[in-house]
Amino acid sequence: IFFILSCFLNPLVSIVPACATAPALILVGCHMVIGLGKLEFGDYTESIPALVAMFMMPFAYSISTGIEFGIISYTVLKFLSGRGKEVHWIMYVLSFIFVLNYAL
Repeated sequence: IFFILSCFLNPLVSIVPACATAPALILVGCHMVIGLGKLEFGDYTESIPALVAMFMMPFAYSISTGIEFGIISYTVLKFLSGRGKEVHWIMYVLSFIFVLNYAL
């Protein structure tokens, strides 16, 4: 239903120039950075994956790629540090799928 509605609203939305969306994107980025204040930098298995995800998003031009690298680095660091039991099994499955995606 929303797809059909978007077909009719596309001409109206396309009137807004791309440069007008920049302030909204800057605000979203600021709200994302606020979460870094709550991050515990003493635990490297928590802070490094968050930073990897944060830096990969702009470098890869993709939010999903940044999240993928964050999940992979999180599971790898937890496993290598001997704290692998703290990670839910779904995270291991996701990491495996993401690594396969990049390998193939």
